[in-house]
Amino acid sequence: MKNSESARRRGRQLDQPIRHGQLTRQGPWRTVTKTLGFTSGVLLVSGGSVAAVATWDLASSVKPGVHLAQAPGDKAAPGAEVSAIAGGVNLLLTGTDTRTGQGTAFETSAGLEGSSGAGNNDVTILLHIAQNHQSVSVVSFPRDLMLAVPACPQPDGGTTPASSRVMLNTTLSRGGLSCVVLTIEKMIGIQIPYAAQVSFDGVTALSDAVGGVTVCLATPVNDLYTNPPLHLAAGQQTLVGADALSFLRSRKGVGDGSDLGRISNQQVFMAALARKVVSGGVLGNPIALFSLAKAVTNNMVLSDTLTNPTTLVQIAVALKDTNLSNMVFLQYPTVSDPTERGRVIAESSAAEVLNMALVADQPLQLTGDPGPGAVLASSAPLVPGPVTTATPQATSTSPPVSTPAAAPAPAPTDAVLPTSVTGQTAAEQTCTKGN
Repeated sequence: MKNSESARRRGRQLDQPIRHGQLTRQGPWRTVTKTLGFTSGVLLVSGGSVAAVATWDLASSVKPGVHLAQAPGDKAAPGAEVSAIAGGVNLLLTGTDTRTGQGTAFETSAGLEGSSGAGNNDVTILLHIAQNHQSVSVVSFPRDLMLAVPACPQPDGGTTPASSRVMLNTTLSRGGLSCVVLTIEKMIGIQIPYAAQVSFDGVTALSDAVGGVTVCLATPVNDLYTNPPLHLAAGQQTLVGADALSFLRSRKGVGDGSDLGRISNQQVFMAALARKVVSGGVLGNPIALFSLAKAVTNNMVLSDTLTNPTTLVQIAVALKDTNLSNMVFLQYPTVSDPTERGRVIAESSAAEVLNMALVADQPLQLTGDPGPGAVLASSAPLVPGPVTTATPQATSTSPPVSTPAAAPAPAPTDAVLPTSVTGQTAAEQTCTKGN
């Protein structure tokens, strides 16, 4: 009798719809582009057996990666040595608005009808680390950007044909993460060998792992359209978990209520996160870093070029000495689409300047404002970046020996962006402006 009852239970379990694990979950980002690089620094500070255990545990938690078509990259070979990744890095971070697999709070009939399955890549962000590791550019692309899309191979076979006019946030559903990468590569003219994707619950887990992010609100922020709804007072607010997710997803509650306002609001959060990670002691806390690195591997879909934990660590090493004033967050320059209301197209002259600077690996210099969802907190002190202290030289009674010094490599000239390009550096403290 017990055996037949067990069989019936197994039968009922088999009849239930299969829910995919975290590997296939996809969702909006809002905080992660800096997190991905910095969080893997656990091996930098752990040392010895702690580093070995962390490496093994991280490797065991990484799931199979997504292959990026026509963007092979170099996979770092496993090894004990942890050094900065050679050369520069282009990493695309994307997230969707899908409700599939994100819990009952999101899986309403209306929500699933609006976005399910692969969903839309409502957040698309490029992280560019310079060849000399002295500057970092974080470029946010508006979801409503109309652009040309190349042919995209489908994850399960077949190809979606190219199109001369497609909204950016449809590229994930056209051909998965690889299609988003191919689209941005085509638009800018660079190769992107690394990519990652995060889910709704992944954003929550990452904000929990970092212990929350404290942001400045110039005015109250209220948004009844997020889940959970936002009701934040003006001033300093530490956001964690579901509140952090709602803050990053908020559109109607910030700026002018547009996606462009949401981007500048996200940059307030990302800059605050960068300051916390670089200057707030996170890089010196193995427990916090390990928790964060585990959250990344457990809650993000990674390209197969990132599934080796050593690669993640090497990217973190490349970032650790970058001064906060050289970390630039910006929105890809756009103007209103004259043919379709509510859409935007690239502002050709400013976009050309930015594209050429990224291809040439130039540091970026902003001249524009933070954007419609943020204001500069001019009275707040800036947080300094890492400072390198020279090691005292031993005194000697011998006369100094003159040796020819190697000529330092000339620093790349900054690319000065037009005032139409909005954004901020990580050193600039900004405050979110409510709608």
